[in-house]
Amino acid sequence: MDPFAHCEALVREHDRDRFLAALFAPAERRPYLLALHAFNAEIVRVRAAVRTPMAGEIRLQWWRDVLTGDGRGDGRANPVAAALLDTVAACGLPVAPLLDLIEARSFDLYDDPMPSLDALYGYVRKTSSATIALTAHVLAGPDPVAAALAGPAGLGWGLARLVQAVPAHSSRGQIYVPVDLLREHGVDPADLLARRASPGLVAAMADLRARARLEIAEAERAIAMVPPAARPAFLPAALAAPLLDRLDRAQAADPFAAVELAPWRRQWALWRAARRMR
Repeated sequence: MDPFAHCEALVREHDRDRFLAALFAPAERRPYLLALHAFNAEIVRVRAAVRTPMAGEIRLQWWRDVLTGDGRGDGRANPVAAALLDTVAACGLPVAPLLDLIEARSFDLYDDPMPSLDALYGYVRKTSSATIALTAHVLAGPDPVAAALAGPAGLGWGLARLVQAVPAHSSRGQIYVPVDLLREHGVDPADLLARRASPGLVAAMADLRARARLEIAEAERAIAMVPPAARPAFLPAALAAPLLDRLDRAQAADPFAAVELAPWRRQWALWRAARRMR
C-alpha cells in the first residue's frame, strides 16, 4: 500500500477527530497532514502495544532514530515513517518538536502520577499544542502567530481530552490529574485508582475543565490573527467546548462517568468552526 494511503486509513481508524478536521484542509496538503497525524497516533498507541515500559522505550527510540537518521536499517520500510520523512522534507517541518513529542509520550509508558500542574501543562504543550503547530506549518509554512496560538488551543483541547480520559486512565493505573491539584482539593491520588468519588475530586476535575475553557477562550479571541491557510490546524480545538459541556453535566454527579461526543455532533462542530474561520 502507498505510505500516504496507509496513513489515511490509520488516522481514520485511530484518530477520528483529526481525520475529520483534515478534510477541511486543501486536498494537496491533506496527505502530509495525515502522515503527521499517523505518526502521532503510532506514538500514542505505544503503551497499548507493549507489555513492559522497556519495550515501549525501545519503540520510541526507534522513532527517534528514524527522525535523526541514526537508526540501523531503513526506516522507510515502515509506511508511517516513510510518509513522515517525506512530509518533513516536503514541508520543511522542524524535527525538534517531533522529538519533544516522543519524549513527552514516554510518560505514558509508566504508572507514575502526574506530579504538578506545571508538569501537566508541559506535557500537553509538547503533545497537543505541538501537533497543532506542526499542522499549521504543513498548511501555511512557519508563522509566529500560528505557532504562538497553538499553545492555548492545544492546551484547551488537550486538557479537555485528559479529563475525558480519567475513567480509562484510572482503570489502567494511571493518574494524569496533577497530584498538587488533587491535594489542594483534599484528594488522595490513590482515590483515582480505587475509583472513589468525593466532593474534592469533583472540584479538582471542575478546576481542570475551567482551565481548559480559559485556554480555549484565549485561542478563540485570537484566531482571526492566524493566516487563513493555517486555520484548519485549529479545528480540533473547536470540539473542546461541546465536550466540556457534556463533562460538566456528567462529572458533577460522577467524576468517573464515561463521556463521548456523538459522531454527528463532532462533525457539526467542526463544520461550524470551519465556516467561522474563513
